[in-house]
Amino acid sequence: MSLAHLLRRLVALAVILLCVSALVFAITQILPGNAAVMILVQNATADELRALEVQLGLDRPAWVQYGRWIGGVLAGDAGISMTSSRPVLDVVLPALGRSLILAGITLAVMATGAVLLGVAAAVRRGRLADFVISALVYPGVCVPEFVVGTLLVVLLARPELGWFPAGGYAPLSQGLLGFARSIALPALTLTIILTSRISRQVRSEMIDVLKSDYVRTATLKGLPRRAVLFRHALPNAMLPTLTILALDIGYLIGGTVVVEEVFAYPGLGRLLIFSMQSRDLPVIQAGVLAMAVVYVTANLVADLLHSAVDPRVRADG
Repeated sequence: MSLAHLLRRLVALAVILLCVSALVFAITQILPGNAAVMILVQNATADELRALEVQLGLDRPAWVQYGRWIGGVLAGDAGISMTSSRPVLDVVLPALGRSLILAGITLAVMATGAVLLGVAAAVRRGRLADFVISALVYPGVCVPEFVVGTLLVVLLARPELGWFPAGGYAPLSQGLLGFARSIALPALTLTIILTSRISRQVRSEMIDVLKSDYVRTATLKGLPRRAVLFRHALPNAMLPTLTILALDIGYLIGGTVVVEEVFAYPGLGRLLIFSMQSRDLPVIQAGVLAMAVVYVTANLVADLLHSAVDPRVRADG
């Protein structure tokens, strides 16, 4: 990927984030009530509400309010949480960090396992191993997250076993063992859900690549089977999978709300649910914008990895 192409991508991502921020701000403005109503509750007088609206700048046009809000975000000030009276970023960023930790562990375990399963199924296409792997990974497509999570709690988090806690989160500062035990079941739930799609994608791409001429040529030259599979076939089979993995990062940040609720995991998804229930608009705005930043960054990283793996992309750039 050339520098000019990278700069164009960065400009496009900045425009996308600007549009997302405007959309999020507009949606929260459409909701009934405003910050003044949330602060003074419903029994405040009209004069009290009007005075607070003037103080908060809510009497100004929407575009002025948006400019003030996005300017504050860019300066590191996203406002004050209405429920905790703390700076919004002090609430959102730790929750985002915990979600990123969960997403990173899940992605590492899932990608490794899914790639190995996909390669094994492709090499043994139509054999018993292929059918066994398909049978093992298909429940991830058919069974919802809350069912998988609940089953794992029932099976592995029983008090008499004492293996894993049923919920909560222990930070790494409290010890590696406690941290690993608290994050194991949420990560395992997400791994089961996502492994099926990635493994089937790798299997499909590997089957196509193994039929290609350059793989046949490498085999006829006498290269070891492992070198043919992992040095020649797998990098080309992984090109479409990189895009799906990038999309999965967005899912892991924004789509794990159910899993975080099942395991009482204090991530960004659970924070957004609580903020929606309590109508904490500044936290909702900052949380959704943070998810958008992670999503578009993941897509940019996927593009960079794609160009690093595929010389044709670098040549086109």
